[in-house]
This record gives sequence, C-alpha cells and structure tokens, in this order.
Amino acid sequence: MIKKFTIGVILFLGAFGFSQKEIYEFREYELKFGKPAKVLHEYFINALIPALNKQGIKNIGAFEEIGDAMPKKIYLLIAYDNLEGYQNVLDILKDDSVFLQASEVYHKTAQEIFPVERYVTSLFTAFDGIPKLVKPSEGSMIFELRTYEGYNEDAFQRKVKMFNESELGIFDEVGLHSVFFGEKIAGPQMPCLTYLLAFKDMEERDANWAKFGPNPEWQRILKLPEYANTVSNIYRVFLKPLPYSQL
Repeated sequence: MIKKFTIGVILFLGAFGFSQKEIYEFREYELKFGKPAKVLHEYFINALIPALNKQGIKNIGAFEEIGDAMPKKIYLLIAYDNLEGYQNVLDILKDDSVFLQASEVYHKTAQEIFPVERYVTSLFTAFDGIPKLVKPSEGSMIFELRTYEGYNEDAFQRKVKMFNESELGIFDEVGLHSVFFGEKIAGPQMPCLTYLLAFKDMEERDANWAKFGPNPEWQRILKLPEYANTVSNIYRVFLKPLPYSQL
C-alpha cells in the first residue's frame, strides 16, 4: 500500500513539474524627457541580460514603443521557472561580482543625467493554456501588448477561463501568435491579465485580427451568459524589439 502511494506521489510530482507554469516579470522603464538612454541600454546589454542568462534565464524580451509616445518607455520581459526561481535570481545578483562590476557605470551615473524617471515591475503567473513563454518566429517585428482589466475578481477569473477554454485556440487558428499570457499577481491595475502577440509586420497583424471577429467559435462564446461583463477596460501598446532583445 505504501509502495503504491509513493509511486503515485512521484508520478504526480513529475507531471506537475513538467507542466509547471512560469512566472513573468514585466518591467516598464519610464524615461526622462530629453535624457539619452545610452547608459540604460548598456546596462541591459553588458550587465543585466548576461547575468540573467548565466542563471539560466533565456529569451529575455527588450522592447520600445512604436511611434513617439510620451513619456518614452522601455520594456523588459523576463520568464522564471517559478516564484522561488525569481527570488533566487534576485538574491544571486546581489553577490554576483561580475554583474556588479558591469553595472558600475549605470549605478554611478549622476542623478542629473540619469535617464530613468522610475520603473514599475509587474509579476504574472502563466495561463494554464500557455504555461511557458513561446519564442516568436524569426523576423517578428511587431509586438502587441494588451491588458484586460476586470471590474472584480470574479469577472477577471471568468475572462481567464474564457481564454483557457476557447480563445487561445481561436488565436492559434487565426494567426494571432501568442508569446505569453499572464494573470497579474503583483502590480498596478489589478485584477487584470496581460498578453503579448508577435507578428512579422502590421499588415499580418491587421489581416489576422480581421479573421478573429467572424470566427464561429468566437461568435458562439461571445453570447454565453457565463462570459458576460468580464472586461471593463482594455489597454493596447504596439512594441518593437530592441537590437539586443532575445525575442
């Protein structure tokens, strides 16, 4: 009896480990008007991204907004195996001498010329339907970042269910190429979910979104009472990868 129980636990834990959902850190750096961001980019290129890669954190996304948005922002997307992995990386970086040395110019930049006004970190847990980040196809140059707010937790969870059980499949069918879908667990605008899509250009994006509305499955679930009033606000930003982005 004990042997059977032990084997069952091992199989359960093995299956859980295989399908474990990632944790996403999404950083939004707001830049000061008129201040060159060279020191920030060099910090990412020479210090932060290499240090994260050394810890096994791969496919780090680095983006800027398309157009002349004010204030100008830089975005980082970092995927961790779990919350413990996120905390472990933060702890390791505090004592990583190579990282600290490479960060010296960034940390010693005088306040009057430092380019960052502030940055905001949000944490997400991956959706059941897409438990791990999906690296986009080579040549993807348009990234669409969307955030859906729910007016309360129930509305939010019903929208998450709608995605997991139906919408993710529709996205795949019509060519809305998912990079990540996440439930926010810490940060502003809660309760909300955020997702990122990738396209080779705006023409592909527009053509594939045009297929979404008439899709029969979307038309079916759109009318279901269980999914009524799930989204109170939608925010959309178009991004392009920076030269050193790993996505």
